[in-house]
Order: sequence, then C-alpha cells, then structure tokens
Amino acid sequence: MQRLSLSIFTICVIAIANSCSKSSSNTPVPVTPIVPGPGTAQSWSFEATPSWNDEFEINGSPDPGKWDYETGGSGWGNNELQYYTRGDNVKQENGQLVITAKKEDYNGKDYTSTRLVTNNKAEWLYGRIEIKARLPKGRGTWPALWMFPAESFYGTWPKSGEIDIMEHVGYDMNNVHFSIHTEVFNFTINTQKTSIKYTEAVADSFHVYRLDWTPYGLRGYIDNVQYFEYINNYSGYKTWPFDQKFFLIMNIAVGGNWGGAQGIDNAAFPASMNIDYVRYYKFLQ
Repeated sequence: MQRLSLSIFTICVIAIANSCSKSSSNTPVPVTPIVPGPGTAQSWSFEATPSWNDEFEINGSPDPGKWDYETGGSGWGNNELQYYTRGDNVKQENGQLVITAKKEDYNGKDYTSTRLVTNNKAEWLYGRIEIKARLPKGRGTWPALWMFPAESFYGTWPKSGEIDIMEHVGYDMNNVHFSIHTEVFNFTINTQKTSIKYTEAVADSFHVYRLDWTPYGLRGYIDNVQYFEYINNYSGYKTWPFDQKFFLIMNIAVGGNWGGAQGIDNAAFPASMNIDYVRYYKFLQ
C-alpha cells in the first residue's frame, strides 16, 4: 500500500499480541519453484465454482465456522484510533455483511470498529479471491480487504509478506490501492509495489475486488479489469514469500498515519462497509 504507514506494519509491530504471527520461529518450508513454460503467465486458470465462500444470507452474526475477530485498541502500528470489538460493530442483514465504524467512547478510545479474519478457519495457498463490496465514505475512514501469512515462516513483517487486495482512504475518494509487501519491496524503504485505480462511486455502489494468486505471480482487478501485476522472479523469499498459506482480513480502521493524514470528519460516522459476498476459487494451472 502506498501510504504514510501501511495497514500491515500494523500487525507485525504487535505480532506477539496478535495471531498474525503464530510461529515466527518455524523453519521455512522448502518450496520447489514452479517455473512457467511458454505462455503460462498469460493462461492462469482457476476452478469455475468456489470451493469456499460466504454469501451472508442469514441475518445475525458472521458465521463462527468461517470468521473470527482480532480485537483491541493498541493503534495497530499505525496510530489508528479505533477499538476493534468482537461483534457489536458487525452484522449480517439483507444478504450482506455490514462492518460499521462508530464514533463512541470504548475502552479509552473514541471510535469502534470490527476486524474480521479467516485465520484458523480458512487459509489458502494460491487461488482467486473475489470480494464484492461497497466502501464507506468520509474523511478518516480506512477500509481494507487484505491477506496476511498464516505462519511467519520467513520472519515478521515484511519478511513473510502481505497482499492488499483493496485499500481506500476517505479523504481520497474513489482511488483504490492494490499493493504487496516483501522484505525487498515495502513502504518502509519506499520500494512498495502498488497500483492505484480510480473507480467511480466506490461508496455508492458495489464493485468486485479480486486477487489472482499463482506460483507465477499475482494480479489485482476491479470489476474484472486488471490494474496490478507482480511476477515471481524466483530469487527467493525476499521477493516472493507468497509460497505459504495466507488468510483474509476485512476491516475499517479510523484515522491513523494514512487514514487520518488529513484529519477526521466526525460527521461521517457511523460509516459502513457492505460486503455482498466473498468467494475463493482454487488455482488449477
């Protein structure tokens, strides 16, 4: 993510206190590179039917068999201002999942929100992920749909990687970011790999945010239009830690080094991100 401080510096600064770095002492698992043959990079294919999905059809709380929560108000490495709760800021209704950031006092913080994760529920190595979502609006909002390694085989952030399928800040409406972070490519040394796509009415209509992840590379899409590509150069984990399982995170942060760079409009709250579905398709070749 191209920002003053990315959502993941976030997690790994506090990895001991959170589940994003479950076993940083593990020995890396040897992975034999899959070297693409002629034309392979242009012909990635995935299953036609999702092998994991959530359509959010039942009113109430998110399915505990698919989702868990990361909670707390530590600032998440980015000086964020919200306290992530375990459920008061999220619900399923009318066939959608709704995550809502609120202006309210809670455990010493002035805002609350929710951070949903598939950690220990669903973790994937390669595949296509599609998320149909409508984003919040308002200065100070910072929604994200992103992925983090289930095990820190190569070390704490950024060594084990991060994939940001969608990030958006409310003071820069309709400019959506897709980013990846590795030891060699990350924002702390100004080498991050990021693409930005202007997308009409992200807070007023639904768009499909998509990742295609293969042994050969990663691609990012909005509404089936590709705008990001990062190709595996087979030089090792410092540029390609994406050969291990990752899990999905969906959240709205409030303020922070990037989201709050131009202040916060309290009149924007409550601010919600509505998600119509999440679908995962296995990688075939």
